[in-house]
Amino acid sequence: MTISIPPATDIHQGFTFEGRIGRLYIRRVTSDAPIRRYAKGDAKRREILEAALRVIAERGYRNSSLQEIADAVGLTKAGVLHYFDSREDLLKEVLRERDAADAAHLLPPGGDSLSLLTATVQYNQTVPGLVQLYSRLVVESEAAEHPGHAYIGERYADIVANLADAVRQRQGAGEVRGDIDPEAAARLLVAMSDGLQLQWMHDPGVDMSAAFGTMLSLLATPGS
Repeated sequence: MTISIPPATDIHQGFTFEGRIGRLYIRRVTSDAPIRRYAKGDAKRREILEAALRVIAERGYRNSSLQEIADAVGLTKAGVLHYFDSREDLLKEVLRERDAADAAHLLPPGGDSLSLLTATVQYNQTVPGLVQLYSRLVVESEAAEHPGHAYIGERYADIVANLADAVRQRQGAGEVRGDIDPEAAARLLVAMSDGLQLQWMHDPGVDMSAAFGTMLSLLATPGS
């Protein structure tokens, strides 16, 4: 499979985030002034997310600070946290933004969830900072009180369900072996993707795309 991947510097620029707005603006609007304030707050929140995504992608998770993100949008650290519950909440929303941007830009025409995951594995080798962020959040959000706990759990459930559907469809088309349980295959694919990222962070020489391609060939129907 040949997939065209946009340059790392372009993929997240100009992407519109449509998540929840800053908590100070969640209230009933009764005049034109509050409407303008709502829009301004929503725009600033998107600006913070885009700046955080850019800073982390360029400098890496460990080398990025809340102060750098604040400087990029002309705010203090307290000003940034005016729009988010905590630093962890900001990072969770950055991951959500990254997922949405990747889906918008990496999914090949007519592709399915398996095509998207394959493209994402390939693209991740160009954005080590975001890979670090994702891996750290997955581990830290294991605690139920973590702001990202529910999101990461829902994210895994959605990915597995979508991949299982893609496997079923490919089985119906004769492209994937019929003796493999679709949900089990989906979980193996997710585990393969996440595990490769951890190995790659320790050894950048690991070719994640090639290893993932080998996994796909093991699932494929012989001769397909």
